Amino acid sequence: MKLDDKARYAKTHEWARKEGDVFVVGISDHAQHSLGDIVFVDLPKTGSSFSAGKTFGVVESVKAASDLYIPVSGKITAINTALSGSPETVNRDCYGEGWMIKVEVENPADFDRLLSPSDYEKIASEE
Repeated sequence: MKLDDKARYAKTHEWARKEGDVFVVGISDHAQHSLGDIVFVDLPKTGSSFSAGKTFGVVESVKAASDLYIPVSGKITAINTALSGSPETVNRDCYGEGWMIKVEVENPADFDRLLSPSDYEKIASEE
């Protein structure tokens, strides 16, 4: 299982990483591996606002569909439109080109409440 040491993780397998004034969000390597080949990603519209822990989209694979939960509260400033034509990018590079949304965070302390890479690794390895 690969981890991004600059990211923090939700128990629901999403990650968030601060980049400048926004937080980039995607799903973890553990999640993409568990789902298998990803065939569709449904993301929200730019400008939408969500509270931490709420559903912001859906990812579908050959095995199942899974809700995506936003790890930090805020407004969506960008979505990865490339995923609509190439959802498999999440499988290849979940922490890079496979990012899903960028969020202008309402409360930066949300990030501090997420799991460290080592804490997330312990939880994910127990599944």
